[in-house]
Amino acid sequence: MSRSDRFALLLSLLAVWVSYTITVRVFESMPHIEDEMAYVWQAQAIAGGRLTLPSPPEAKSFLVPFVVDYQGQRFGKYPLGWPALLAVGVFFGLRAWVNPVLAGLAIWLTYRLGKRLFGEIVGLLAAFLTLSSPFFLLNTGSLLSHPLGLVLSTAFALGWLHTWDADNPGGWLPLVTSALSLGLLAFTRPLTAVAVCLPFVLHGLYLLARRGWPDRRRLLVFILLVLAVGGLIFVWQFAVTGDLLLNPYTLWWEYDKVGFGPGVGRLERGHTLSQAWINTRFSLRVGWSDLFGWGTLSWLFLPFGLLSLLVQRQWKALLPLGVFPALVVVYLAYWIGSSLFGPRYYYEGLYSLTLASALGIAALAGWPTQPGEAWSSYARWNKARPLLATAVLALLVSANAFFYAPIRLGGMFGLYGVTRARMEPFLSQQAKEMAPALVVVHPGKWTEYGSLLELQDPFLDAPILVVISRSEQVDQALALHYPGRRLYHYYPDDPWEFYLNPRE
Repeated sequence: MSRSDRFALLLSLLAVWVSYTITVRVFESMPHIEDEMAYVWQAQAIAGGRLTLPSPPEAKSFLVPFVVDYQGQRFGKYPLGWPALLAVGVFFGLRAWVNPVLAGLAIWLTYRLGKRLFGEIVGLLAAFLTLSSPFFLLNTGSLLSHPLGLVLSTAFALGWLHTWDADNPGGWLPLVTSALSLGLLAFTRPLTAVAVCLPFVLHGLYLLARRGWPDRRRLLVFILLVLAVGGLIFVWQFAVTGDLLLNPYTLWWEYDKVGFGPGVGRLERGHTLSQAWINTRFSLRVGWSDLFGWGTLSWLFLPFGLLSLLVQRQWKALLPLGVFPALVVVYLAYWIGSSLFGPRYYYEGLYSLTLASALGIAALAGWPTQPGEAWSSYARWNKARPLLATAVLALLVSANAFFYAPIRLGGMFGLYGVTRARMEPFLSQQAKEMAPALVVVHPGKWTEYGSLLELQDPFLDAPILVVISRSEQVDQALALHYPGRRLYHYYPDDPWEFYLNPRE
């Protein structure tokens, strides 16, 4: 292991620690948005050995966002790639560590990708820029699927480059790793997988046309592996819905589809190119600030990186650098943008931006930008180049570390009013003495109820079951299904009181 490898490993370990700190201190190791709540429910079910569970009586009272009740069964709408991995953390009581560990792995793979394309210095710079990115940290501190997607996307790109390197072609291990990574990405975030592989599809067509039968055979094996793993999404859809082609997304929102026209998205006229452009501009505007925390200067080094790539004709680098724009283009077809956690639909292409920016910094500083390239010696005013580049980078990174990142991350604490403090009344001695109980929550807004979902699991066998009030008649009807539990009513605006009857 070289000195730069050891430094990259240190950055990876630092990423694990920073991400875990954000998980615990900012997000309190609990879900805050609907997606996270559904992922946790699915992970708990899988950890308990189930894909689906019988729908509870008065199922809407047991509301879990994006968890569907269909033909008497309850299941999450999301493909199993991420929930299955999260289930491992749930099973071992290490749920809060899953994304932080993935953060460290993403840093390491970004370094390896940069090192292979541009040399050790660019690889280290890309890893460092990734670690400092508020966009990166916002998502690795969450319970969302994007950190896994980033790891799989980076592993796929790295394995592809190893496999098809004309000067030093890899064996079967890189090919299998790359194919499995892309297949698992398709089983985790299908539309993202389509976008990530687009630049490589073009390269694959070139290989089919220009290479001989041995390479064509390997490409065929690659395709079959991807289809075998990615095709599990249809097996999963059949397992939960009884229909290979029924997308569970549409069981929650019928309009939750990819494409354009009537019936796609919330607008009466459907999703349009005009709306797609509005969503994309908004996502990118947020993304520029969140990328490195430099405000509108986050793009500063990108043009220099692209110029260096073109001047040196490092064409193979266009494959991983093309992933981010491919994501932007493909997600035009999705009816909603993303901003809360940054433009997270583009997260799996983060290495495109960090590698290009790192290459730009190295080119401006006069540092090596190709594998094996020797360090240059400087004379006269050229000696100022690395000093000036380092000073500018240090100033920008410091501004992010001391100002932008703390404000951006700190602003996510108690997102939508979801905090662990809301669960404290249910963990009190008074609450323990109530068990077994059925507690009907009367929230002012649904997240006051959503904060309490951590108190129970999909199997609904906790000492205290928490449900959301729908009406007095429905609440009473539900209580008849649980004769062994005493019925209480709870109002979040009066958190330490449990009522035997609805409050006047």
